[in-house]
Amino acid sequence: MHTDLAAQAMNLNRWAAGLDSLKVRITAGFIASLVLALGLTTLVLVQNAERDTLREETRRELVTSVRTARVLSLSLVDMQRALAMVAAQLDVATLGNEAALFRFIEGKPVLLNLFSNVFVAAPDGDVVLVADEGGARNPDYSVADRDYFRRTMAEGRPIISEPLIRRVTSDPVLVLTHPVRGREGIVALLGGSQLLASRDLLANLVDTQETDEQALTVVTDSQGRVLAHPNRALMMQSLDQEPRLAAAFAAWVAAGSPVEPGGLQLRQEGEVVSAAGVAGPDWMVWRARPESELLAPLRSARRLALLWAGGLITLMSGITLLLVSWLLRPLRQLEKRAQHLFDGSMPAEQGWPEVSGEIGRLAGVLKAVGIERMQLELSKLDLLRRLGSVMTSAPIGIAFTREQCFELVSAEFCRLFGRSEAEFLNSRAEILYASKEDYGLVGIEVLQAFEAGEAYAGEWLMVRADGSQFWGRLRGRPVDAADSSAGTIWTVSDISAQKLAREELAWTAGHDPLTGLANRRAFERSADALVQGQPTSLPAAIICIDLDHFKPINDAGGHAAGDAMLEAVASAISSAVRATDLVARLGGDEFAVLLERCTVPAALRTAEHIRDAVAAIQLPWEQTHFGVGTSLGVAGLTADMDSVLTWLALADAACYEAKAAGRGVVRSAAQ
Repeated sequence: MHTDLAAQAMNLNRWAAGLDSLKVRITAGFIASLVLALGLTTLVLVQNAERDTLREETRRELVTSVRTARVLSLSLVDMQRALAMVAAQLDVATLGNEAALFRFIEGKPVLLNLFSNVFVAAPDGDVVLVADEGGARNPDYSVADRDYFRRTMAEGRPIISEPLIRRVTSDPVLVLTHPVRGREGIVALLGGSQLLASRDLLANLVDTQETDEQALTVVTDSQGRVLAHPNRALMMQSLDQEPRLAAAFAAWVAAGSPVEPGGLQLRQEGEVVSAAGVAGPDWMVWRARPESELLAPLRSARRLALLWAGGLITLMSGITLLLVSWLLRPLRQLEKRAQHLFDGSMPAEQGWPEVSGEIGRLAGVLKAVGIERMQLELSKLDLLRRLGSVMTSAPIGIAFTREQCFELVSAEFCRLFGRSEAEFLNSRAEILYASKEDYGLVGIEVLQAFEAGEAYAGEWLMVRADGSQFWGRLRGRPVDAADSSAGTIWTVSDISAQKLAREELAWTAGHDPLTGLANRRAFERSADALVQGQPTSLPAAIICIDLDHFKPINDAGGHAAGDAMLEAVASAISSAVRATDLVARLGGDEFAVLLERCTVPAALRTAEHIRDAVAAIQLPWEQTHFGVGTSLGVAGLTADMDSVLTWLALADAACYEAKAAGRGVVRSAAQ
């Protein structure tokens, strides 16, 4: 028994001596370092890859949303254009002959394919024809109570309705209309309906997704009502009923419900969400993709990398233990060799002591470290070579700056600014901007974004080497948010064309294309601001202007003469008012002027100036001259007015009184 206890004690002593051995300590320390290095490297690389993947996918989703919204807007434009072409071909004779009207509509297959059904309504709202897949027929209902009918007849222009409930089937429907004009004005209304819950305008945007089945695309109106959704049960419901978009929708509402054609990125836990406005009807296209789906390949790769790392660590553990056990050399020779371990004066595998024992084992570890360092250097060189390839082939300009000076620029960056790489290196970043003031503002915004832990994005006027300027989208992210000296990565792309298109679209939305004056929508918006701003907005007045004897010009000289006269009238009105007054064409031959800080007596004098200026017009046309008169009505803003429509109605009523009084006169509303 005592012999067994003694044997066990001797075995324990051997194990303790083995664990206390230098070779075991070195081996254990090396393996621990290898595990830590591999673990941290893998963690950093995977985190960076996940971050970059989410950033790129977020950008791609935003581009997809903007493109989808643009396609939807263009589809609406195409349908409006188709209605306009057919409306232009309809005449009074065809409208008065039911059989001829049926043949006319049935002979328009392109129009019928664009809509769920096409209908024609008389000026009193009675629908005289409906055509769909089942053919044309004469229904027994009226659309006189529909807002789109009233607006089309009153404004004399195409209308896109709000989402409606169809009378026959109770399905959600969208209606596009266009007035049919005759010599006497609007003689009918041509309309087309789109079923939102089946095919046609919106369904393809929702159902025809990329192969990713987890992507969700939803279309809503400006109030967030669902117009298109893969789940038909959510049609016409608020978007907050969709769990994958509820938080993003709430953030959008909190931001003021902006309908932004350029796209928005919104936060939603676990989702990459983007949205874009549809120009025209002010709809919103929403897209959501799960973050887990986007990161699944990376996480799978991470698991595989950990498995390989575990196997490599196991293999290296055995190899290291053998090397340490076999290759230790005398300590002095090892010290001399170790002094040249990192200076590259000797090959990494030569010069190590060929001895056994603990020193030889330590030499083996250092030799392995030297070889591994060489491999890491080679990997680093290879990585730099690949980075150079990326910088050369990247479609956007990429640059790296430190202390506001360029240290690395891509080929596209040089091409964009018309400078060589040598001109950029060690130059200050201010050479990119059109003015020093802009450069100072950029610095402030970048600092604020980086201090908030966010990447910077902005649009600035930039200058090329030849002095030409362009609008550039600038994005930046610090290499290390905690260390400003680590530098910043920048990307630049030329967005001059996109910015010009946005500005042209914004101008067109608020102006009459013929005269260049403000349109009804812009006029009512400005007038409503005065109504809501009472009492500080008082005094103010509206002048409604209706042309007298305008129709004979169209009859005698055609629409070209009428358009020329409308342009001349617009110029005459603008010359007779203050530069601060808003002149608008409300539609047809109706004009209006909004006068801020103007009393009713002063507005009456201005109206008389307008009347005289328009009466002085003598438009030369072929062998004659054309002229027109005006009837003008004036209404002042009063404290009891709560609606711009009430204000306009008073001015319009005064205008009618002027016409009834013999035309060419000015009347003030009774207030």
